[in-house]
Amino acid sequence: MHRRKLLGLAAGLALASCRATGEGSELLPTLTVLSYNIHHGEGTDGVFDLERLATVIRESGADLVALQEVDVGTGRASGVDQAAELARLTGMTVFFGEAIPFSGGSYGDAVLSRWPLTDQEAHLLPAEPNHERRVAVAVTVQPPGWPGPLRFVGTHLDHTRDPADRVAQAEALNALLLPDELPTILAGDLNAQPGSAPMGVLRRAGWREADAAHLPTFPSAEADRKIDWVLVGPGFPLVAATARVLNEPVASDHAPLLVTLQAR
Repeated sequence: MHRRKLLGLAAGLALASCRATGEGSELLPTLTVLSYNIHHGEGTDGVFDLERLATVIRESGADLVALQEVDVGTGRASGVDQAAELARLTGMTVFFGEAIPFSGGSYGDAVLSRWPLTDQEAHLLPAEPNHERRVAVAVTVQPPGWPGPLRFVGTHLDHTRDPADRVAQAEALNALLLPDELPTILAGDLNAQPGSAPMGVLRRAGWREADAAHLPTFPSAEADRKIDWVLVGPGFPLVAATARVLNEPVASDHAPLLVTLQAR
C-alpha cells in the first residue's frame, strides 16, 4: 500500500505533457477519467459486491468512467444488470455495449458519465474465430465550460498471448475514431504493456498517453504490469495530465487508474 501511494504521488508530481505555447489562453475545466476492469463484479475475495465497486468510483471523483468485464443479466452475476446498478449506485449515466452473449445474458463494457450521453455506439472489434469478441463503447458528452462536445470511448482488448488480435483491434480503433476533429478520450484495459506492438499502432496514429509514468495496474494487490490506459486523440487540446493508481486490492483483480486532464 505504501509503495502504491508513493507511485501515485511521483506520477502526480512528474506528469506534464503537451504544454501550450500560446500566451494568455484560458484553461478549460479539468476532466477526471477512471479506467476500471471490474472482473464481472467479483472481488479477489470471491465476493460479488457492486456497492464496494461503486464506493471506489464515487470516492475517485471521476467525471467519466470506462468499465470493462461487465455482466448484464448473466447467471454468473445472479441476473443483475451490473451496468444499470452501478449507474444507480453512483448517480451517473450509463451506456453498455455487449461483446458476447454469456450465461443467459450479456458480457461487455460500459461507460459512466456525470453528464448526459449522446451518440451512443457499440463497435465490435475484430477477433480470430476462436477468440473472445471485444467491443468499444463510444459516447459523446458536453462537459460544462467546454466550447463543444467530446467523445469518450471505453474498450477492452484481447487477452491472449499472441498480440495479433490486439494489433488488429488497435488498427480498428484508429479506423473508427481517426481522423476526427471531435476531441476524443480512449480508456480501458488494453492488455498491452508499454512498448508493445498494439501500443505502437496507437501511438503512431497520434494517440497520447495520459499516464506517461506507466504506473502498473495489474494485479490489484501487488501490481507489476501496466495494461490499463487512458489515451487522448490527436485532436484533444491537452496541456497537462496527472495520473495515479488507486489503492484497492480487493474489489477487483485490476487496480483503478485515475487520470486528471487539463486542456485549453
